[in-house]
Amino acid sequence: MELEPLSYDHVVFPGVNIDIKVDPTAFSIFGFEIKWYGICIAIGLFLAMGYCFRRTKQFGLDGDHLSDAVFMGLIGAVIGARAYYVIFHMESYTDIKEILAIRDGGLAVYGGIIGALILGCITCRIRKMHVLSTVDLASMGFFIGQCCGRWGNFFNQECFGTNTSMPWGMSGGRIQQYLINNRASLENMGIFIDPYKTVHPCFLYESLWCLAGFLIMHFFYKHRKFDGELICIYAAWYGIGRAYIEGLRTDSLYIGDARVSQLLAVLTSAAAIVIIVIGHVRAKKNGVHLFCDSEAGKAVIAAAEERDREEQEKAENKKKKELSAEQRIVDEDGDDN
Repeated sequence: MELEPLSYDHVVFPGVNIDIKVDPTAFSIFGFEIKWYGICIAIGLFLAMGYCFRRTKQFGLDGDHLSDAVFMGLIGAVIGARAYYVIFHMESYTDIKEILAIRDGGLAVYGGIIGALILGCITCRIRKMHVLSTVDLASMGFFIGQCCGRWGNFFNQECFGTNTSMPWGMSGGRIQQYLINNRASLENMGIFIDPYKTVHPCFLYESLWCLAGFLIMHFFYKHRKFDGELICIYAAWYGIGRAYIEGLRTDSLYIGDARVSQLLAVLTSAAAIVIIVIGHVRAKKNGVHLFCDSEAGKAVIAAAEERDREEQEKAENKKKKELSAEQRIVDEDGDDN
């Protein structure tokens, strides 16, 4: 199906009769533009934090300490995601302002994961947290964040693939313009695309793949056999999906003729599967030994529960004092009358 040229903010899914206007800017505050890209990432972050913080005790973790690891992991994710993208797109940037303009897109998921793990694990060591339990819990948050964050690519009309005749194929003004502007370079890489035909919505594929991965881990995590198993399941599941989806995309980062993220996806998923198999063999031989069930893990949970009780008692005592003070004022007013 041949499409007409579309305006820049026009997005269509002709096979399912969706025809909408999409502005990357959600709204402005005092002249400062708030992008949908950032909003989608923020929603994913808050949902991931809400989910993970409710399950800290099931992993032998202290919620207060976890918040430190999350904060540093977030910083690492932003730095890593942008650095990964810029390194393989260096020719596209002319000054430091463009490199720092992350609100306009250009964040690489694998770079974000690597950056988050590095700074997050360093923080775990400093705060004396169990690293493998922490990354296991965080891996479920990764899936939530990526599932939501990928919709930022939709608003930016990026992360799309080659032509498709599937009913869910999409197109847009920015997509058409990108394909026209980069037609020669794409053809040099053996990628031939008609800008006026629908393309694979790769952002949607990855969002749904991450949602499926989260659901699998949500129902499985209580049955894990060893600490570190969930982060391996994350790496394997995401890597398998990403390797396929990356092969469809037209905006991949390359090392020579190899797609960087596709290569990394294959390597990490293969390594993760090997570790899972070894971990299950050891668990079958030696039994299941999780940090949350150890004396150290139970001590962390007990200390966190005791602190929570103390904070709750303080809050209740403060409320009682405030009520008593208000009652005294009422009594004194009554005496005056």
